[in-house]
Amino acid sequence: MDLDDLDAVLIGAGHNSLACALMLAAKGWRVGVFERADVPGGAVKSGEYTLPGFRHDWAAMNLSLFAGSQFHKQFVEELAGHGLSFVPVNRPFASAFPDGTWLGVDQDAGITRARIAALSEADARTWDALTAGFGDRAEDVFALLGSRMKIHALAYFLWGLWRRRGVSGALDLARFLLASPRAWLTETFETEKLRAMLGAWGMHLDYAPDSAGGALFPYLEGMAGQAFGMALGQGGADTVTKALVRAIEARGGRVECGTEVARIEHENGIARAVILADGRRVAANKAVIANLAPNALIRLTGGTGDAGFDARMESYAHAPGTMMIHLAMDSLPDWSAGEDLKGVAYVHLAPSLDQMARTYQQAKAGLLPDEPVIVVGQPTVFDPSRAPEGKHVLWMQVRMVPGRIEGDAAGQTSARDWTEAAEPMAERALDILERYAPGARAKILGRRIVTPAELEADNPNLVGGDQVCGSHHLAQHFLFRPAPGHADGSTPIRNLHLTGAAVWPGGGTGAGPGYQLAQRLT
Repeated sequence: MDLDDLDAVLIGAGHNSLACALMLAAKGWRVGVFERADVPGGAVKSGEYTLPGFRHDWAAMNLSLFAGSQFHKQFVEELAGHGLSFVPVNRPFASAFPDGTWLGVDQDAGITRARIAALSEADARTWDALTAGFGDRAEDVFALLGSRMKIHALAYFLWGLWRRRGVSGALDLARFLLASPRAWLTETFETEKLRAMLGAWGMHLDYAPDSAGGALFPYLEGMAGQAFGMALGQGGADTVTKALVRAIEARGGRVECGTEVARIEHENGIARAVILADGRRVAANKAVIANLAPNALIRLTGGTGDAGFDARMESYAHAPGTMMIHLAMDSLPDWSAGEDLKGVAYVHLAPSLDQMARTYQQAKAGLLPDEPVIVVGQPTVFDPSRAPEGKHVLWMQVRMVPGRIEGDAAGQTSARDWTEAAEPMAERALDILERYAPGARAKILGRRIVTPAELEADNPNLVGGDQVCGSHHLAQHFLFRPAPGHADGSTPIRNLHLTGAAVWPGGGTGAGPGYQLAQRLT
């Protein structure tokens, strides 16, 4: 492909920019994608990070949002033809508790109900009601999440909601969307363990128990997990990335890795080209699309000429960081809560809302949490191809941790840099795993610690190890993501667009920002 004759130049090969590039290529645009890392995918990639034959997902593991996305539905046959394959999961998640019990969600609603009823019949009846009403509520929620965040689009959604549900129904949804996880969970359920099991999902998207606007995510994960299960990538999450790249190239597009964009060239308020670090100039006839953290957009443009917009990009707030621990295992952990936990994709070690709230506040204060939230992924239960026969991989997320360390809440280390804090923090996380699964350490064949600093070095969009590229709190969500008037990815520079998790509808693997941008451009 002639680099002097591109319609769209995309900066970064994350799944949002790849999805956008494929949609544009399908409309006849000549597209080129330039990625600074040696491999595409951003946070959605896989590799043998511990030992040969053990394939680990670098950051994202759960591909349910992608599998159910409008983008995937539109390109399902094409992507499958390029190798995209999912592994269905019928036991998506559970929480283990210090008293040797656990609670989880199963695609068999009767099994889920029985587990809840063993704790509280009242909560089981409430769960029944939520399950019965999920389809109706989901219609409204997914309509909102799929809406373009412009005033007229939001007004259209609200008008439709009022007509469908009436004033009381619309107000009920609005109240729910504004509620914190704790407010909704304590109002809805009486059992602390059920509240904790669902509340743990808020921590995946920067919603601590007391964060306003965070009730939606625990609700959706609980209901959708039971209704649809979970989707993993066959052989690794990078099945998505590989298929997208192949599809783009098959349509004549170009994906070039190991190529950093040094500058976005613009004049008279119009984006014209990008300048690569090796000195090449790549012109864009129609669009420059930047899959970047907002502050990087200002760095590459030198400023957009709109002082208010630039100030918002530079003050854009990021969530606390995440540390990843990849483990090659001789066998699965022997969970104290019982053998059944070996059959679950995600095991949360987050025993209470109070503990999650404390962890979040410690991380926000720059402290290494004394008891971080641990997410233990067991993908080889459902996809044995990721490890040698009889062996397993564990995917451990340590949530939340500070990107910049100011101290240690446990008072056990004086480390203020992640090169020094990596080992003690990893040992703290493994101590927690050992409490819930005695003997787990002895099963470890190899391990790889990935600190927030390394996550950011690998992918500058993950500022401070923030895997969702920015807080999703109300002041930076919906119409305000990443700034008022620009939730559609537009910028003050004509033909320059922002995409990725920093743009509505935000983080996750659903490719919504890339999908909506491509729709708008074509």
